[in-house]
Amino acid sequence: MSRRATSSTRPPRHPDGIPPGHWDENQAPDGYQPRNPSLLERSRHWLRGPDDLAARNRQNVLIDGIGVGFAAGIGTFLSVFLVRLGASSFMVGLLTAMPALTGILLAFQVGAFLSRQRQVVPWFSRARLFVLSCYVLTGLVPYLFDQHVPEIIVGIWALATLPQTVVSVAFSVVMGQVAGPRGRVALMSQRWSTLGLANALAVLLAGQLLQHWDFPLNYQIIFLISAIGGLVSYSFSIRISLPDQEAPPAPSGRGSPWRQELGVLRQYPDFLRFTASQFIFRAGLSMAMPLLPLYWVRELKASDMTISFINTAQTVVLLVAYLLWTRLAKRTGERRVLLICAFGASFYPFLTALTHSTGPLAIYAGINGFFQAGVDLVFFDIMLDTCPPQNQARYIGLYQTTVFTAMFLAPLTGTWLADHFSLGWGLLIASALRLGGFVLLYLLGVGRGLKSEAAG
Repeated sequence: MSRRATSSTRPPRHPDGIPPGHWDENQAPDGYQPRNPSLLERSRHWLRGPDDLAARNRQNVLIDGIGVGFAAGIGTFLSVFLVRLGASSFMVGLLTAMPALTGILLAFQVGAFLSRQRQVVPWFSRARLFVLSCYVLTGLVPYLFDQHVPEIIVGIWALATLPQTVVSVAFSVVMGQVAGPRGRVALMSQRWSTLGLANALAVLLAGQLLQHWDFPLNYQIIFLISAIGGLVSYSFSIRISLPDQEAPPAPSGRGSPWRQELGVLRQYPDFLRFTASQFIFRAGLSMAMPLLPLYWVRELKASDMTISFINTAQTVVLLVAYLLWTRLAKRTGERRVLLICAFGASFYPFLTALTHSTGPLAIYAGINGFFQAGVDLVFFDIMLDTCPPQNQARYIGLYQTTVFTAMFLAPLTGTWLADHFSLGWGLLIASALRLGGFVLLYLLGVGRGLKSEAAG
């Protein structure tokens, strides 16, 4: 038999070792025996993702969220690490406020820059990798320096504020394009649920590991481990495939750029009303961020394990709450979910300020996580729904400027109140701001007649 004849009757090998069920075996020659793919071949097929582009994008979004959740779960101990290193209240507040200051100065410009890029995904993915890598750098600082360790760590995170701003603006653009108006709430519910699960497991793991080594080695080890999450996030987020963006419309040339932007915004009063009311509510959220760990450690003498349980309780409840609020939003409308959750989330700092033992803290955190899940979902969807459709990245940057303004001013104000009055007073004022934001959301009619609801 000739060499040619022998090769012509050889059973065909499918490209990439895809399991036989993915192609038509009826077309195979007689005598064909399906070959079981190896573990490596199956892994390659899984990593490549589904054949459908939309399904593959959703898978990449969800696995990216797992990586982010793992790294961010360990990152929840960053402010606690600074407190235990002897950092002042101002330094802890600065850690929260620095990204906001950069956002105030640059978010609008970043949005304008991203609106001119054909592809936003590479900027989003690489900026995220840089930010998450800063946890690893944080873990290395005590190895390399003996003095001014808190100041050096804060300096590292100061450098991270620019890519953080890029991520904040690009995230909304990318997620909005992946899901579309009808699928935004469902996709973000799934992403934040998987992210929350990874976050909760990472917090539990970190809490256990912190008990096995002395300070500061224990914190250094967990921050080095966070690199796993950063690599997973980058590996899958960079694979999100979106169509090229259209070029932004040319400016009319009449008046200053800011005047032109305000002229456009006057045509979208829903966007302005939402932006104003969420600013007040978000100020209450941001003010409590540095005050809560300060209160746990200084007033209640909470251990690392207790803090781990507090964070885990909140994130575990988030897993279930995202799904519940998604279903309720479909049945009753997003405005009702918005008002219920904004009102419910207003009391977390108030309850904490009245607490004099660590026992109820995990319960309060779980209740807050239940309501915070609804706020996250609805805020994201309302922002994209009311944002001017043309040149969207630019106006998302403008919205993020207001978010960052609240995130900058409120934590510094809260830590100032803590130093000059008490941590309890700061937490009470944070609750008052949240309630004020809720009142504005109600009175201004935020969430009525959303386009995404009409599309559904």
